[in-house]
Amino acid sequence: ETLNHRIDANANSKTKPSKSYDELKNSIQQNCSDKNHVRHPNASAVRSQTNGGWGWRDMSVVQPAWRQLTSVWIRIRMVASSDMWDVFLVRLLMAVSIMLYYSNFSLAMEERFELKPKVTGYLISYSSMLGALAGCLVGPVTHFYGNNMSALLLHSTALTCTLIFLYATAPNVWQVVLTSTFFAISTTIGRTCITDLELQRGGAQASGTLIGAGQSVTAVGRVLAPLLSGLAQEVSPCGPASLGVVLGLVAVGVLLVRTPKWDSKTKIKDK
Repeated sequence: ETLNHRIDANANSKTKPSKSYDELKNSIQQNCSDKNHVRHPNASAVRSQTNGGWGWRDMSVVQPAWRQLTSVWIRIRMVASSDMWDVFLVRLLMAVSIMLYYSNFSLAMEERFELKPKVTGYLISYSSMLGALAGCLVGPVTHFYGNNMSALLLHSTALTCTLIFLYATAPNVWQVVLTSTFFAISTTIGRTCITDLELQRGGAQASGTLIGAGQSVTAVGRVLAPLLSGLAQEVSPCGPASLGVVLGLVAVGVLLVRTPKWDSKTKIKDK
């Protein structure tokens, strides 16, 4: 519109119409080209900034997650390579031993004593109920030992190993009932002792890492126990329990060797 208006005005004035028309046309084209030249770099800059912003946002999400995973892995390696390897080894051995006691329990009762699945279910429910009630005994027993968790863990582990041996050599069902009664109590106390001992030796700062590492060790034991139980069951109906006795004896041996060192370190810290 400006071009047409200027052309009409120049045509009416009749003063150098061709020159004014050419100059006006060239100036308008130059202005348009300058505007286009300014717009395109800004648009590309905006697009580059936008793409860069999205990429940076993705990296801002990935990098903290990767740093957290790396820090967790470093902490787990520090815990595994520290002087607490003996506590986790005892936990792994006892976890596998206890799982070997419970795995294929119904099949073992059927093959050894010809019990029906209904009776075996009642026996398992009875043992589980005692395990739940045994949590009330942890406080008085700990107070009786004077909060000496290493000694309490040693005694509960030895009792658990003895009960598994009595279960493996039980001549009748009533001995199995008796061993199941005390087995539920000893395992509950031992589980509490090993967790408390981990926290005492590891400190409160790494409590989350220690609890997670302990749960991971127990999960590994739950993975290994069915495989070992199936192989031992092929040898004898008492095979899983016998293998559990062997692992329990190894755990007792580790505790006998390492408990004096734990007590000495505890006395040094108290001083």
